[in-house]
Amino acid sequence: MAWTVADIPDQRGRTAVVTGANGGLGLVTARELAAKGAHVVMAVRNRAKADDAIEQIRARVPDASLELVSLDLSAQASVHEAAEQIVAAHPRLDLLINNAGVMAIAEAKTVDGFEMQFGVDHLGHWTLTALLLPMLLRTPGSRVVTVTSTAHHMGRAIDPANPHLEGRYGPWRAYGQAKLANFHFGLGLDRMLRRTRANTASLIAHPGFSNTDLQAMSVQGSGGGASQRLFHALAERSGMSADDGALSQLRAATSPTAKGGEFYGPFLVNSGAPVRKPVLRRVGMDRAIARLWEVSEHETGVAISVDAAAGGA
Repeated sequence: MAWTVADIPDQRGRTAVVTGANGGLGLVTARELAAKGAHVVMAVRNRAKADDAIEQIRARVPDASLELVSLDLSAQASVHEAAEQIVAAHPRLDLLINNAGVMAIAEAKTVDGFEMQFGVDHLGHWTLTALLLPMLLRTPGSRVVTVTSTAHHMGRAIDPANPHLEGRYGPWRAYGQAKLANFHFGLGLDRMLRRTRANTASLIAHPGFSNTDLQAMSVQGSGGGASQRLFHALAERSGMSADDGALSQLRAATSPTAKGGEFYGPFLVNSGAPVRKPVLRRVGMDRAIARLWEVSEHETGVAISVDAAAGGA
């Protein structure tokens, strides 16, 4: 039988952080976790949009336990502030869902000088995960779920000599690189956790071809051009709903049988019920992960060390 939200176990007593929880897949993820009793920290950039999202969730889940934290993944200072707020407010963290992102936008830089898609989709989540890792490690059975995309297949592994694609930028090239970074990050983090026998798991998921506000936002201000407009039109016509698209990350986050290092996505690649998918592109993966770690630590000034985080747990 197909996995649905009815299969999400009781989440009472659990705390979840969902980035980009004010719309699309993130909103659905926050709503369904809250519906099962989790306290959901909605880590969002647009507070006005988040207030509307809370109203939408409470219309369906009147007793939802929700909390807003301001998070701008394009600014490392904001990521540090959000993490500090979360750590100060909560003794434990059961789920971190790295969901937020931008797609195929015109070339732009973050306030820290990073290429925007790599900066938001990966580097922002890198730092957030690193800063919340001590909380995760002291919470038995905790999970990190990083959302990638089928676009990771068209991405190239990060080049330490030019991680921000200076002189080589293309909206889809940058998006593919960012989503491959998400893919490698989730798997690389799980390897680190396994080596130290940590009781925290890292998984990856992708939503398939889903009709969410990510496509609309990309069209409004992006350099994706005709291809982006076509993509958006196709998503409106034949894409899965956000409710269906979010199922893969919800399964990765909550299924009792899901394990670290696994990859969840729609059965028919871009549509269908959420299932465990094979991890492909293994040739050269060790080197790609090592380079991603090197670049991420250098750019953010933040290292991810399970041993160090465990010492502060």
